[in-house]
Amino acid sequence: MIIIWLLIIGDIIGLFGSIYVALQWRLSESLDWGNPLLYALVGMYLFGLYLTDTYKLNRQVSGVRLSERAILGIVLTVTIVTCAIYITGLWGSEPIVGRGVLIISDAIFSVWAVASRTLVDRWLKANHQTSRFLVLGDYDKVLAFSSKHRKLNNEAIEFVSFSERYGKRNNRPEMARNSGGNSLVLNSVKPLNTVWKKQYWSGILIDGAEGQLSKEMVRELMDMRLKGIYIYSLADFCEQFWQKIPPAYIQDDWFAFTSGFNILHNRIKAKLKQAFDILAAAVLLIATFPLTIPTAIAIKLTSKGPIFYSQVRTGLNGKTFKVHKFRSMNQNAEAKGVQWAKKKDPRITTVGSFIRLTRIDELPQLWNVFKGEMSMVGPRPERPEFDTQLREEIPYYDFRYLVKPGITGWAQVSYPYGASVEDAYQKVAYDLFYIKNYSLWLDLTIAFKTLRVVILGKGR
Repeated sequence: MIIIWLLIIGDIIGLFGSIYVALQWRLSESLDWGNPLLYALVGMYLFGLYLTDTYKLNRQVSGVRLSERAILGIVLTVTIVTCAIYITGLWGSEPIVGRGVLIISDAIFSVWAVASRTLVDRWLKANHQTSRFLVLGDYDKVLAFSSKHRKLNNEAIEFVSFSERYGKRNNRPEMARNSGGNSLVLNSVKPLNTVWKKQYWSGILIDGAEGQLSKEMVRELMDMRLKGIYIYSLADFCEQFWQKIPPAYIQDDWFAFTSGFNILHNRIKAKLKQAFDILAAAVLLIATFPLTIPTAIAIKLTSKGPIFYSQVRTGLNGKTFKVHKFRSMNQNAEAKGVQWAKKKDPRITTVGSFIRLTRIDELPQLWNVFKGEMSMVGPRPERPEFDTQLREEIPYYDFRYLVKPGITGWAQVSYPYGASVEDAYQKVAYDLFYIKNYSLWLDLTIAFKTLRVVILGKGR
């Protein structure tokens, strides 16, 4: 996190410095610190770099290196800034948006941004250390958990399993590696202190068998915790490192003893969220009016049927309500019965593909928010027909309806569009994380991520 903030601060310094050098070089002028256009320009550059994941410390995202993402971010931002300058008529009105100054400042900042990320990339490579977690639990369960972690994070990490039940098969320590090569599994009959106290551990995981630990093991765990080694349940580990809480890793007692879930009983937070929802919905209903009118006309001209599509969904505490959307499918889309939307669904119209990609089809739900049936941010409301099946197959599924459903949510910005029970399970995991960790900051984070989905056309 510190490196991310250092990158942001470095970019801010680099942007102001680049513009200053360009002004001096081209016009022999200094920065006008009272000019709001200067700060707007810097803000647009930072937002462009955020959109292209240049503040993610992964050395590669989708095969694109950190420095390469910086170049992509600058190119994207320059394009947006140039278009905005032309559209607003600012071209030539201010020195900092003059063609010569922009070109020079862009060139200087590009070198600065790429250089800083190259240094970060090399530092990450030089200081990379494989994390090692000791797991008190079942051998096979650790292998499965290790495989899931590798799939989600694509990083080398060792999960070392200690299990007296498995260790007693032999009179010597037994070690094995799974096929993925990222999980070291150790089974030993030796006392625990000979296993963990002489080695480095990033943390200790307990897979739900806390009640089976001996007093000696509990004392050793306490000793490790007091020495700064964190003790996690599998659910706590998933919450911190995966930003989701899979229902398979929790039990009723976890809800009883874990912290969080303040949104369920903190009336002040609930009222503030409601007030923010109503204000945001009112502002956005007015602000998006120039966008909704052309959309309505396009839908009416290109396909038969109504402009809007209303559908019964499940809301707060399981109560049903009608959600409103711009129609993106053919009029007879459910002639064969209720079904999940699929990738490249043939029922989607030409206009529907675009408005689903940019999430414009969700705009009429602002009216649901204004009426108090939905929130701006929260778990997505599901259809009652699907709820029946999902309730039977996914533990704690109904927990997501303890808060108002939202237009967007943590699951929507963290997981691809889903159309199966497994996808629904994954989204419940993200919904549990959101409800447990609710804060205004988390809502703002989701809002920014949603804006990125809209701008980059990552919807479906």
